Amino acid sequence: MTSSDHLLDLIQSTPEIDLLLRSSFGFDIHRKHNGDGLRLASGAPLEVIAGEFAGGAYFLCAEQNGRRPVVFASSEGEGGLLADDLADEFEIIIGLEWRDCLSFSAGGDVEIMQISAQHLARSRDKHNPDIDSEAAQVAAALSLRMPPVADLVIRLHAAASKTEPDYVVTDDEGQAFDPPFGEHVEPRHGGWR
Repeated sequence: MTSSDHLLDLIQSTPEIDLLLRSSFGFDIHRKHNGDGLRLASGAPLEVIAGEFAGGAYFLCAEQNGRRPVVFASSEGEGGLLADDLADEFEIIIGLEWRDCLSFSAGGDVEIMQISAQHLARSRDKHNPDIDSEAAQVAAALSLRMPPVADLVIRLHAAASKTEPDYVVTDDEGQAFDPPFGEHVEPRHGGWR
């Protein structure tokens, strides 16, 4: 059993953690139909492990050096490497508004991502005052660390930067998904508050 299998089994057997991941962090192991037909551009298969409410999907890639990298593909056609293994992925999704951090990255500028992450963290705390305790609960149950946001941004940037050439997601017709980095610097309407 790999460490990824162990983490997925823990989620499956711990309903309160399953619910928190689904409701607060957008990782739903019951939506494994999301992402059907997607694979890597190399032709390598992807194992769907979860979906999220907006239609995106999380996948495990083939094992490399004892680890199984995690790829995310959105329903809007963006995709790429999220983390080098499932534990890293969970630390990122519970500790960081990672999708928006990628969207507001000015094409992958890590300094812009850091600024975006700080604004997004404040917004997340404002909209869900319990988010930090929920993240701590998930981290404890899955034996994860809770690194500072700045460290998570660096890890996310490093992983997403390795999307090409080995982790480009394609659909069942071979159409490549857009890279994970968005071009925005800040929200169009009103900017960061």
